[in-house]
Amino acid sequence: MDGAGKRNWTYSEYLNLRELLELQGEDRGISSDEMHFIIVHQTFELWFKQIIRELSEARNILGQENVPENDIPVAVDHLCRTTEIFRLMANQWTVLETLTPQGFLSFRDGLGTASGFESYQMREFEILIGLENSDRLGGMDPLDSFRKMAERGEADSGILAHLEKMKELPSLYESLMDWIERTPIMGSVYGSEGDEESVSAYIDAHLEAHKEICDSASGSSEMMAERMRAVHEGAKSFLRPDGRVSRARAGLLFIESYRELPLLTWPRKLIDAIVELEESMVKWRHSHARMVERIMGRRIGTGGTSGVDYLDATSKYRVFKDLWSVRTILVKPQSRPELKGSEFYGYNSAN
Repeated sequence: MDGAGKRNWTYSEYLNLRELLELQGEDRGISSDEMHFIIVHQTFELWFKQIIRELSEARNILGQENVPENDIPVAVDHLCRTTEIFRLMANQWTVLETLTPQGFLSFRDGLGTASGFESYQMREFEILIGLENSDRLGGMDPLDSFRKMAERGEADSGILAHLEKMKELPSLYESLMDWIERTPIMGSVYGSEGDEESVSAYIDAHLEAHKEICDSASGSSEMMAERMRAVHEGAKSFLRPDGRVSRARAGLLFIESYRELPLLTWPRKLIDAIVELEESMVKWRHSHARMVERIMGRRIGTGGTSGVDYLDATSKYRVFKDLWSVRTILVKPQSRPELKGSEFYGYNSAN
């Protein structure tokens, strides 16, 4: 904490402990239960700040026009740290569960209409990762509440301006998919001559293998045959959403299908890190809902939401849908299209 030419901080000074420990409302004569409630939520907000920092770093790395290979492990580190924070926060709800229903009711009225929905840092990291309003419950725009509060003078207009600015920046999802789109597929480089034809041929070969698997799984049952036809049509729609190949989804399919290729080691780890991140977020939201149900049942939330029902709905939010969906259309290694340009990926197919 100290060094040449730098102040020799004390532990308390370095962490601003005096200021930090005066922010829990003891001057209002609060109970131990309320202090517990405040500290847990303040801790969440501190973690949100770190999450935003980590995800912003990952987004900025992937958002480069040309991403250096050495930067990918750094992005993975940021994502893995964020995942561990969400796992920690999921366990943090168990601490709050030591608050009894009566203990919460004893100070709940003092919250007024204050709600966790008003956490602007939570809204910021949702915008940062790429959660669209169309994917939210009822298609709502969470910034509407901040606009109304700003109009009433109940919220800092600077916060609203910051959130509005965040919406104008590329999200982590957009940066990720742009990066995946540039994946070399079957030795063909993005934007090179003949790339579109090469990628289309790869998708045709994969869909042919996928259809053979679906046909063999149909058996003699017409009901199963109908289901497998729908599965295959789903694969075609995923890879050719508008009748043309989605190169980003083709790149994602290629990375997942040929995971053993040395050149794809870190891209694969990055995709796995994103999936683990979203899984940890879903579990955190689910744990939140169960904690609320345990303490306050199915009461209306302080902010006027439907309480547990609303929280349960948010646990179904997905941002990185393609990373989950592609796993549905994978084929076994023996059925994959033959790899072309194996040397390009640092792989000797003769080994």
